[in-house]
Amino acid sequence: MSLIVQKYGGSSVADAESIKRVAKRIVETRRAGNEVVVAVSAMGDTTDELIDLAHQVSPIPDPREMDMLLTTGERISMALLAMAIRDMGYEARSYTGSQAGMITDAQHGAARIVDVTPGRVREALDAGAIAIVAGFQGFNRDSKDITTLGRGGSDTTAVALAAALGAEVCEIYTDVDGVFTADPRVVPKAHKLERVTSEEMLELAAAGAKVLYIRAVEYARRHGVTLHVRSSFNNNEGTWVVNPVEGETVEEPIITGVAGDLSEAKITVVGVPDVPGKAAEIFTIVAKTGANIDMIVQNVSAASTGLTDISFTLPKAEGEKVLTALRAEQSEQGFASLQYDDQIGKLAVVGAGMRTSSGVSAQLFRALSDAGINIEMISTSEIRISVVTRADTLPEAMRVVHAAFGLDGDAEAVVYAGTGR
Repeated sequence: MSLIVQKYGGSSVADAESIKRVAKRIVETRRAGNEVVVAVSAMGDTTDELIDLAHQVSPIPDPREMDMLLTTGERISMALLAMAIRDMGYEARSYTGSQAGMITDAQHGAARIVDVTPGRVREALDAGAIAIVAGFQGFNRDSKDITTLGRGGSDTTAVALAAALGAEVCEIYTDVDGVFTADPRVVPKAHKLERVTSEEMLELAAAGAKVLYIRAVEYARRHGVTLHVRSSFNNNEGTWVVNPVEGETVEEPIITGVAGDLSEAKITVVGVPDVPGKAAEIFTIVAKTGANIDMIVQNVSAASTGLTDISFTLPKAEGEKVLTALRAEQSEQGFASLQYDDQIGKLAVVGAGMRTSSGVSAQLFRALSDAGINIEMISTSEIRISVVTRADTLPEAMRVVHAAFGLDGDAEAVVYAGTGR
C-alpha cells in the first residue's frame, strides 16, 4: 500500500460541485489501495475576501487576529470535503494545522515550519480513514497561537506532510495540466514539461512562476520528496519535479522555461559615497526591516564626484518600510536621494543546460532588442538569467523570448479555471 499526499488549491475547491469532483478523485485514489492524505486551500477567493474584510474594520489589522481570521477559510473547505467523501461511503477525518502537528515559529503571517508531528493523521490512516488537513496554517508551541505560513502555504503543508509521513509522492493539483514553459495565460503557446529538476523549479518559482511556491520546492528538495504537478480537472499525467540522481548523464534542455513577475519594485539610492563599507551599511539598514532583496546593481562611480548609485529590487509590499528606514538614515549615510519605481517587470529564462552552452545571454538580449524592449537591470546564476523591464512590456517580452528559444508549442495551452493555483 502506497501513501499519497494530495494538495488542492482554491480554484479546485471553488464551489460545492468542485468539492464533490475533488472528493471523487480522492476516493478513486483510496479505492486503488492507497493511503491518502489531503492538504486543502480555502475555497476560491475566500482568503482575499477575508483580507479585504479585515481592512474594512481595521486599517492595520493585528497580526495574531489576522491569522485567526484567515485560517477559517481552510477549515471550511476541509470540513466540506470530508463531508463529501463520507457521502461516497469512505471515512474521512478533517484536521486543522495544529491538530495535524504542523509546528511553526511564532512569526504571524509568514511562519516557518520547525517540526511536523502528524500523530493524529497517522492514527486516521491506520484506521482506514482519509485524512484531510487544512493547508496554510500551523501552531507555535511557545505562544500557543495559531499561525499562517504565508502565500503558497498549502503547498508547503502538503510537502511537509509528505516528508514526515514518508509518502511515495506529493501530488499538487491545480487548474493547469502541469508546469509549463511559461504562464499559459500570458504565453498561449507554452507547452507542458514532462519533467523538471527541483533546481530548475526553484529558479522558476523564484522568478515568478506561480504553479509552485518556492518554499514548497525548497522543502521538497531538502527532504527528497517527489512532486507531481497536475490538473484537478482531468486525469492527465502532469509534470514530475524530481531531484536528479547523482551521476545522471541525461542532457538537459538549454532553456526549460520563461517566467515573469510583476510583484516587485525598484529602489535606487542616488549619490552614495563610493567608499569601502558603504554598501554594507546601506544593506544592513535594509536587512533590519526584514525585506527580501532580489537583484542589486551598482553603477561605476563618477570620477568628478566620487559618488555612485545603487539600485535593488524587492517585493512591492515591502517597499514603503524600506524607504522609511533609509530616509531615517539619509543624513548619516550621506546619500543624495531615493527613487522608487513600482512599474517594473522581471523576466527570467531558466535551464540546467546553460551550464554547458554559450550564447544564451546574447540570444535573450537580441530577442528583446528586436522587439524594442529595453533592459534596465540584469542578474544571473548558473542556470538563470533575469532582466528587469517596464511592467507594461513584460507580457510581450515573455512571448518573444519564449519564441526565440524555440519553446512555442503547436497548440494553445488549456487553462481550466484561471488562477493558476
